[in-house]
Amino acid sequence: MSLKIRLARGGSKKRPIYRIVVADARAPRDGRFIEKVGTYNPMLAKDHADRVTLVTERLTHWLSVGAQPTDRVARFLDTAGLIKREARNNPEAAVPGKKAQERAAERAKKAEAAAAAPAAE
Repeated sequence: MSLKIRLARGGSKKRPIYRIVVADARAPRDGRFIEKVGTYNPMLAKDHADRVTLVTERLTHWLSVGAQPTDRVARFLDTAGLIKREARNNPEAAVPGKKAQERAAERAKKAEAAAAAPAAE
């Protein structure tokens, strides 16, 4: 059985609050879970003490038996000092798509032609 440490959403519309739970990877996001190991309230300020609460001894147990945290939960665990998370870097994410590059090249070509036309006169 593959275990995940992930967020389960609660709260009303536009007022989310998340439980940090250990669940079977096949279970739905807000469905059945094995154990609640913390909470996350994104509506609180980033420096507020209750924004993220973790039960560290249970989290260390679940990590030791092979539960895999999701990316967001891994950020919380890294901040708490329970795991080490390498920063992700995708330098190609900011590169425009092929069509956008073609349009930019076309625009540059037209601007160059327009700049060269008055100089020729």
